[in-house]
Amino acid sequence: MAHPKRKISKTRRDKRRTHYKASSQTIKTCPETGESHLYHRAYEHDGKMYYKGKLVSNTAI
Repeated sequence: MAHPKRKISKTRRDKRRTHYKASSQTIKTCPETGESHLYHRAYEHDGKMYYKGKLVSNTAI
């Protein structure tokens, strides 16, 4: 198993890790209701549940 000869400094380690960051979530506006929501998530509008622009349930959870 390989072992480093010298300690890697915190600065050098963190420079390598700068590319690993979370991207912001994409928000979509529904063409049916005009409600903003996250992709691939059910959302509530006027007490009704919608998913992909279609009515799923009349009662919200």
